[in-house]
Amino acid sequence: MEELTSNFIHDLIDEDLAAGVYDHVQTRFPPEPNGYLHIGHAKAIQINFTTAQKYGGVCNLRLDDTNPSKEDMEYVDAIKEDIQWLGYQWNEVLYASSYFDFIHDCAIRLIEMGKAYVDDSTADEIRRARGTLTEPGKESPYRNRSIEENLDLFRRMTAGEFPDGARVLRAKIDMASPNLNMRDPVIYRIAHITHHQTGDKWCVYPLYDFAHPLSDTKEGVTHSLCSLEFENHRPLYDWFLRELGLPHPSRQIEFARLNLNYCLTSKRKCLQLVNEGIVDGWNDPRMATICGMRRRGYPAAAIRDFINRVGVSKAYSVVDFGLLEACVRDNLNQNAPRCMAVLRPLKVVIDNYPDDLEEAIELPVNQDKPEMGTRITKFSKTLFVEQEDFMKEPPKKYFRLFPGNEVRLRGAYFVKCVGFDEDENGNVVCVHCTYDPASKGGNSPDGRKVKGTLHWVSEHDSFPFEARLYDRLFNVENPSDESKGSFKDNLNPDSLVVLQNCRLEGALSDLKPGDTFQFMRQGYFCVDTTSTPEHPVFNRTVALNSSWK
Repeated sequence: MEELTSNFIHDLIDEDLAAGVYDHVQTRFPPEPNGYLHIGHAKAIQINFTTAQKYGGVCNLRLDDTNPSKEDMEYVDAIKEDIQWLGYQWNEVLYASSYFDFIHDCAIRLIEMGKAYVDDSTADEIRRARGTLTEPGKESPYRNRSIEENLDLFRRMTAGEFPDGARVLRAKIDMASPNLNMRDPVIYRIAHITHHQTGDKWCVYPLYDFAHPLSDTKEGVTHSLCSLEFENHRPLYDWFLRELGLPHPSRQIEFARLNLNYCLTSKRKCLQLVNEGIVDGWNDPRMATICGMRRRGYPAAAIRDFINRVGVSKAYSVVDFGLLEACVRDNLNQNAPRCMAVLRPLKVVIDNYPDDLEEAIELPVNQDKPEMGTRITKFSKTLFVEQEDFMKEPPKKYFRLFPGNEVRLRGAYFVKCVGFDEDENGNVVCVHCTYDPASKGGNSPDGRKVKGTLHWVSEHDSFPFEARLYDRLFNVENPSDESKGSFKDNLNPDSLVVLQNCRLEGALSDLKPGDTFQFMRQGYFCVDTTSTPEHPVFNRTVALNSSWK
């Protein structure tokens, strides 16, 4: 398993260990199960798991399930699958809901200390009274309720006496604080919703900012590693732990999140793409979700390599999508078996080749890795090549098939184009060639040179398949920038091109979803999850070379 190189997070941990603040390291990855994980989560996963690994500690998976209205066990299962596919294994699977009794007790302690109060204000009233970055907030008219009244009201909230939205519990901190998060934040709200873990036990639920530090400390997390948008929440995180006097409080450290251009990671907008049928579910290969990248054929090791290359810092930056593709390409170039596939078939008949002859052609599985061995494909009188490999009237420096020109068929023979057949519309439907029997293996005994080498498949030793050519879902670098219109206005109309009746060499059989190959001269492809023996489907993972600047 790859490890992150040392970074500022590790430097801070080293200081804590040297000063005796902690004698071990424990981290956690705490996603909310309200959607599928995306490439940004992959960075957080890698940072948390590899940091624990580096220091011989443990990393738990904790599902932050404090908002049951948006959560589902479908997402819990998907999160687990994605983490394991990326190559990481948690110490324990934990749930914030497991600590609801403890968190509730902490809320009561804050009330008893005069540090929390029940507020009858509406959400809009609370929002308006919060103030701005330049103006202080206004205290709630309910802020100075007695401890006894607050305890009674919170008990009745918990008992289910009030409807949703009727009351909330707020921490009593400082309505004039320059940090808006410290202006009496809401820490509990009423929600009569069945929870996927606790059922109907609760009708009040803690908010993230309250539940998170308490869950961290309850678990024994030493270093709470999170993305930079939580930096302004750290004073509140520390306030709860300090006021409650909890032992061995956790330390929050923030890092810059992973921002990838041409991608959308907003769960709300991604859900819109899914619900409106713009994409084929959360695992559509054009999505920036981990399951979408897995379906597209991205190797987990390539994603880990990508995150290593991006590095860990506190500086905001946007990473070019081409870097991720380069990591995928580098990995597959080393590991993917080669094969020949024709995406837009054009029939070729070798007129002077024996009608009943079929020859075995031995080709390397991966020419860069001789240890992967060889494969056998069949050569015969009738073949298929790419339509673009023939032109009736070629431009200069076109070295493929045209009348009178000779090319090499990879691993087989030299062939010369002697003619072609057209349909009634003038479309070429068949190219006629002759072959040189002395050039077997792709070399001529008389030393003559040819400049073009074409891939091919035999008509009788190949089978049809569907190819899905994926490209970026958006044609602008920042599809979330709605100053230029809705993100749906920036969809790339060519993000998916589907080709039917492509042909693949017959040596490939027993295909399984996820199997990845380099289609020579075409790119890297993997078997899709919808593929069947009767109707094979391949997704283009990445082209051989980037077409983006």
